[in-house]
Amino acid sequence: MFDENKFRAAVIANGKTLKDVAHALDISIVTLYRKMSGESDFYRNEIEKCRTLLNGDNLNDIFFNDKVTQTEQKAV
Repeated sequence: MFDENKFRAAVIANGKTLKDVAHALDISIVTLYRKMSGESDFYRNEIEKCRTLLNGDNLNDIFFNDKVTQTEQKAV
């Protein structure tokens, strides 16, 4: 699951705007918002472009943020 808050923070931290990101991905700002909201998925090449644009070697915590809960095993 995509983490929109972390993505926005990374964009701001790199002095970019969402419009800059959309332009770099060669998509409209509306399409970017759809991808950010989960209505559409990011393609692999778009994730790579974001990695380059946002100077992030590892953006897994943004693009693949599936929350995993840890459960305790109870002794039987």
